[in-house]
Amino acid sequence: MAAMTALAIGGLALSAFGQWQASRASKKAGEAGRAAAESGAELSDYNAQVAELQAADAVERGAAEESRFRSGVRLMIGSQRAGQAASNVDVGFGSAVDVQADAAMLGELDALTIRTNAAREAWGFKVQAEDSRRRAEIQRKEGVMLEASGGAQATAQRWQMAGTLVGGTASLLQARYGFGAAKPRGSA
Repeated sequence: MAAMTALAIGGLALSAFGQWQASRASKKAGEAGRAAAESGAELSDYNAQVAELQAADAVERGAAEESRFRSGVRLMIGSQRAGQAASNVDVGFGSAVDVQADAAMLGELDALTIRTNAAREAWGFKVQAEDSRRRAEIQRKEGVMLEASGGAQATAQRWQMAGTLVGGTASLLQARYGFGAAKPRGSA
């Protein structure tokens, strides 16, 4: 009988130890999930910063290209005026002025198109940056949830361990001392 009791106590202890180990593993898994989510969030934050830099670069490149283009238009108009003057055309009157005005207007439209395209490119990068920031926020919340879930699982497993110990102890005491056993009829 003592050997059976010792085996039952040993089994009870092993079961409780296994549940305690599982609770520790659940807690560590939750912590690891949060750490992984935080790493992902940091990467998303970095991507947002890069996209913001790209947006600023797009605007700067667009402004530089627009400026170069306008300089080119002014050079072209100057060449037109020089060619017209070399042909003895009055560059300040009539169709010569119209040609220069048309070239200036078309040049300005193209320069504004360059600016608009740069602004659109920058807007795309800003949207990408905002998306990355939102992803980082979501990943951090997921990390908190994973850690909380691991902690809740660990707590549940510890309660299960306590239940195993209490229930196993009660069964052993009942087997050993007959607590709660039904008494035969007619006995006092």
